[in-house]
Amino acid sequence: MRSQSGDPSPGPVSVESSEPSFTLDENPTRTLGLGAQIGLWGNLGISLLLPVAATYTVLQGQSLLATLLAVVVGALIGSTLLGLTASAGASVGAPAMVMMRGLLGSKLSALPTVLNLVQCVGWATFEVFVMAEAAARLTGWQRWPFVLVAGVLATLMALRPLKVVHILARYAVWAAIGSTVYLLVNVLMKDLPSLTDGNFSGFWTSVDLVIAMPISWVPLAADYARHSRSPRAAFLGATIGYGGATVAFFALGVLAFVAFGLEPGFDIIGSLLVLPLAGVALLILVADEMDEAFANIYSTAISAQNLRPSLDRRYLVVGVGAVATLLALSVDAYSYEPFLFLIGAVFVPLTATFLVSFYLIKRGVWDVSESAPSRWGMLLPWAVGFVVYQLVTPTYFTGFGAGWTQWWTNLQSSLGISSAGWSASLASLVVAGVLTALIGLIGARKGARA
Repeated sequence: MRSQSGDPSPGPVSVESSEPSFTLDENPTRTLGLGAQIGLWGNLGISLLLPVAATYTVLQGQSLLATLLAVVVGALIGSTLLGLTASAGASVGAPAMVMMRGLLGSKLSALPTVLNLVQCVGWATFEVFVMAEAAARLTGWQRWPFVLVAGVLATLMALRPLKVVHILARYAVWAAIGSTVYLLVNVLMKDLPSLTDGNFSGFWTSVDLVIAMPISWVPLAADYARHSRSPRAAFLGATIGYGGATVAFFALGVLAFVAFGLEPGFDIIGSLLVLPLAGVALLILVADEMDEAFANIYSTAISAQNLRPSLDRRYLVVGVGAVATLLALSVDAYSYEPFLFLIGAVFVPLTATFLVSFYLIKRGVWDVSESAPSRWGMLLPWAVGFVVYQLVTPTYFTGFGAGWTQWWTNLQSSLGISSAGWSASLASLVVAGVLTALIGLIGARKGARA
């Protein structure tokens, strides 16, 4: 595995027989061109969880224009960050959490790895849950049999990820796009409120929620981008594919939400079923949802290999799939919104720290070896960025976690900070990025003196 970034020049490889190595000891196969990358990220962005998340962007008193504009702005920011991260992964050729060795060092990379393992299992759980929930509503049956079927299929797909990616890019994406267009057209034919009725008071809060979706894939991006034929293909594939899908599916959720007058949450799936032939379209999207679940299961296994490189990903995939399936049997759907905001608080500043360090400070050299030295200073911008995010938008928990919310809310009040008119994501990005640049500048000056 290379520890220095550069433009890879792969030779011809058989698509059908090439799969990732079972451990981290071998160089990655380079079989994914621009079309496959766009198809992959477009499919990962085509998710029934996005319309569900979109229902939380429609805030009381906010105009429909403000919400839809927030969707576009959030998708543009988030998908660009995702694309830059994917491009870095393609340059170095290392999995996402192994890339963290270049930022923090081999030992300290265990911290983001553990956090990523938690979020990947959480995402896999929600993906299996939403597939089972949609299937249950389509058929009128109980949810638990569909949870088991979805969990098993997603696990099997994660065992042959590259072959699945090519199939998705070649076939599944077109069926999913057709279903999405059909649902969007039918929702647009409903009675919708005026675009300008309301205000922009919650605009940045809505933007933050949209950004959280592509940002959630940043800690996984290099797991797939390392198989890209070029950094450019990885960047364009992630930015265009996921960005476009995010806009389409968030818009679908927002428009259906205001058209049907729903409560925020998973009821959006049931409301779409009243549309003519929507059952067929949703069935296609339920099947397409499988790729998000398999991707999270696969990336959980690859992330775990950063801690133990000799572990065989096949056994890890089976174990992670079993855990996600069991959790999906008892998951609380109402925990989805705070889960999204917590992902933003953790991974937005980490993304800023990584990108500034990779593209501005450590240009040309990125040490991902097991002997990569610890860089304790890079924990500071990440931590400060997390604090800034919580001060602007404290993650809202109920029950056991209510104390966390109250503590940050009290601190926010004592410092005279108001969430209105602020973006937690942008504030966190700027603060973490500037601190990273300052730390790099100080380190460069010390090196010059030495």
